Amino acid sequence: MAHEDAPTAILAEDEPVLARTLSRMLAQAWPELRVAGVADDGLRATEMALAEAPDVLFLDIRMPGRSGLEVAEVVADEWPDERAEPLFVFVTAFDEFAVTAFERAAVDYLLKPVTAERLQQTVERLKARLAARADRPAAGERAALMQRVQSIAAPPAATGERIKVIRAGVGNVVRMIPVADVVCFEAADKYVNVVTATGEALVRMSLRELMARIDSTDFLQVHRSVMVNANAILSATRDDIGHYSLAVRGLPRPLKVSRAFSHLFRPM
Repeated sequence: MAHEDAPTAILAEDEPVLARTLSRMLAQAWPELRVAGVADDGLRATEMALAEAPDVLFLDIRMPGRSGLEVAEVVADEWPDERAEPLFVFVTAFDEFAVTAFERAAVDYLLKPVTAERLQQTVERLKARLAARADRPAAGERAALMQRVQSIAAPPAATGERIKVIRAGVGNVVRMIPVADVVCFEAADKYVNVVTATGEALVRMSLRELMARIDSTDFLQVHRSVMVNANAILSATRDDIGHYSLAVRGLPRPLKVSRAFSHLFRPM
């Protein structure tokens, strides 16, 4: 865990030389910062971030296992309730015009190769944000953070016909599923599991792509990989450690609500 008197950071970079260089430059630009760990892939970066709960994450955009954007999305979703939200800095080889959107979700971004002058600007921004940051996130703050991260990688706005009926292949049969009959959508790698009261079916499309095209505003995000039909939610049950699960009409199993979205189900 981060110490109150010393800010901490996790670095995620799959190129060892670049990781060592960034560590050395940070030590010069921000001597008080304690680097709690260096990860060489996205999965390890996620594990380290959730275990250490650092103040700052420096995330390479392109990494094995999970991209920096995906790491930020998972971390924002699973961040501990008692900790202030993490500050993200994306590190990328993309040109400046391609990364301006990152500023919506990040304190800053760094272009490779990182220069000492540019890193010093980032350090000053981080110090200012840390000084102004609340001790713990307000209700809905993590959900907003995660949705900002998701918006960076979201597909362009759909211009084609809106989807009112989903065509899902089940063996040799194509099921025609009205969007209104869907209980929930669950992301599963490159597919979306379309769940109704009468069964489940996979469509080969990302959850973001599907949600950008469906002709409905009834779906509520309750987890980074789950959208649920608000009209089908029967109740929300809170366990002893503050996690919620949903009872949904037509679904025999509960749906987990991630910490980022638990504020949606707290009593009024």
